[in-house]
Amino acid sequence: MYKITHIKPIGLVGYRGGSMKISTKGRYGLRALADLAAYSQGEPIALAMVAARQKISLNYLEQVFGQLRKAGLVRSIKGPSGGYLLAKPAKDITVKEILEVLEGPFSIVGEDIDRSGQDAMQLAIKSLVWDEIDARINEFMEKRTLEHLVNEYKSYQESQDMMYYI
Repeated sequence: MYKITHIKPIGLVGYRGGSMKISTKGRYGLRALADLAAYSQGEPIALAMVAARQKISLNYLEQVFGQLRKAGLVRSIKGPSGGYLLAKPAKDITVKEILEVLEGPFSIVGEDIDRSGQDAMQLAIKSLVWDEIDARINEFMEKRTLEHLVNEYKSYQESQDMMYYI
């Protein structure tokens, strides 16, 4: 049985209970950045506001945003009206970029296999199955941007507002 693992030995994307999962850090980071993109409108947003809207621990978000800041995805503004802003337009920040900052590069199987010891069957499966799955997942994540997430969020929010209950 092949174990779904992360390229990094301490990887956070992996095989857990029968399904692939992104860690809490990746999920919360993506939610928080989408929130920031949806609500900032060019003005800094206090991380406490994001934490409250998303029901995420402020201390945890501070750690996540430290990584996002170091990677150049957000910038912080100090002072009484400070907070966080996206470092570039939402249309230019991909889901892949965010998750790679928080989780590391994605691979469905680990790179811990010694290539010199692989036989032709292992190489064929790696090339035709595992590498192809990796490529498609990475392509999918590259096509999804924060702008897509915000637009979907707003569309969903509008449809909820239009529901009538009797």
